[in-house]
Amino acid sequence: MLRETLSAMRDLPRLREVSSVLIRYGMGDFLRRLGITGLLERAGQILHIPSKPEREQQEAPVRLRKALEELGPTYVKLGQVLATRSDLFGADWITEFEKLQSHVPPVPWEELHPTLTSALGSPPETLFAQINPEPLGAGSIAQVHLAQLHNGDAVVVKVRRPGIRPKIDADLRILGYIAQLVELEFPETRRYRPTQIVEQFAKSLRRELDLATEARNMQRFAANFADDPHILVPQVYWEYTNEHVNVQQWIQGIPGNQLSELAPNGLDRRTLAARGADSVLKMILIDGYFHADPHPGNVFYLPSNRIAFIDFGMVGWLSQTRRDQVVDLLAALSRRDAYGIADVLQEWVSGNTLDDEQLASDINEFIFNYEHVSLQDLRITSLLTDIVTIMREHEIALPADMTLLFKALITLEGLGRQLDPQFQMVEHLTPYVKKVILHRFHPETLLAKGKHGLREAFGLLSGVPRDLGRLLKELRRGNVRIDLDLKRLDSFGHQLDKSANRLTLGIVTAALIIGSSIAMTVPGGPKTFGLIAFILAFFNSLWIIFSIWRSGKN
Repeated sequence: MLRETLSAMRDLPRLREVSSVLIRYGMGDFLRRLGITGLLERAGQILHIPSKPEREQQEAPVRLRKALEELGPTYVKLGQVLATRSDLFGADWITEFEKLQSHVPPVPWEELHPTLTSALGSPPETLFAQINPEPLGAGSIAQVHLAQLHNGDAVVVKVRRPGIRPKIDADLRILGYIAQLVELEFPETRRYRPTQIVEQFAKSLRRELDLATEARNMQRFAANFADDPHILVPQVYWEYTNEHVNVQQWIQGIPGNQLSELAPNGLDRRTLAARGADSVLKMILIDGYFHADPHPGNVFYLPSNRIAFIDFGMVGWLSQTRRDQVVDLLAALSRRDAYGIADVLQEWVSGNTLDDEQLASDINEFIFNYEHVSLQDLRITSLLTDIVTIMREHEIALPADMTLLFKALITLEGLGRQLDPQFQMVEHLTPYVKKVILHRFHPETLLAKGKHGLREAFGLLSGVPRDLGRLLKELRRGNVRIDLDLKRLDSFGHQLDKSANRLTLGIVTAALIIGSSIAMTVPGGPKTFGLIAFILAFFNSLWIIFSIWRSGKN
């Protein structure tokens, strides 16, 4: 408790800054209900809440998007994550979240040089034959410089921005605090698990902060595509790479957003679209480990129609169970199977009761809308958007590990369409879905599953006597207890404690008043004691009145 209190006190200046920005964009009532404004005022952090906030004529999604942009990298990245949650937000909110961009100026070389020297252990001028002080690009977390090793290899040096970690850590603590308050004060949001969303976001952002983690991601992807001559993942130079800096091979190719350069350089757009789609689908359905942001800025096109992926800070991972669910959903979508779609969605339900009949009706209507759509006109983006719309209407929250997958599929289809207007995502999905399903029912796979199931069943049965024995021993000792985790129970307990304390003090005060009155009126009584008791009762009364007034104000 002490550690949490000290952490909250440390984050008060940043919390005040965040609150001030949100208030200026018309979210003062939201902060009041969460109790944040009262917390800051009690801590001496005075907030000015205007009667008419700025930009009040703008729609709420626009105001929130601008507030996130002003708050900096952590909140911009949060908005970018929320842009993938079309199961939680309507189209107008998603449209605004998708506009979020980090407008961060590069760190001057004079400020970056000490950080780079500390991270590398020596001045960069001694480790590299040459390094360009002008950055190739600057992001909210890191910026990239072109360099050359003494052996002649051209590399890019990706270095984390100085002093960014403490600010992001403070922002993540504040977001976690706000998420908990939202669940407490807005019970209708609990089914969307805002605390879990923030936890997943915090894990992802902290992984992105560690540039050595990105290097390990690159190494794993390179191993997965070691046998594919058409896909290139940059080489990592581990002797220069750590948490603060990532030195990797410089990719010389045509950036994914310069499509006009493909034809003059003899590259075939249709081949590139097919190979790009096949590589990402292999990541998702076969490897279960995928590049979560394959947009044009993270892709380079090389001679012989090869493709290079860069920037592996944001990756997704799918368990075997989740991959099976994805395959079942995609298979049901491809054959327009309403029952198959409903089965997968019901597996994603957590904590809320579904109206099965209405869900089946909505899915059948969804299937009917695509009944006569030709394969050429079928869009995975539209299909997934309609699916998450149904989920939102039935209060089914998309599992956290699935949001990056949906984002990757939608981004991939957009990239394919840019390269080849005739690109058909479903054509590339179908062979992979069939391959996974066939592998699922292969004799070796079934045998392995059977062995695993028998081992688990035998372990469970053999452990029953031991577990029953332990339970009986604990029952005899009286150590068995039932823990109830009720929302706001701690707060309710504190309120009861405060009320009991005030009541007890009131009784004591009344006794002091009566006793002092008797002592001061009885002839020969202890009048000094009576006077002291009366003064004590007077101050107790003042404390009780102040405590009741403060409680009513809160």
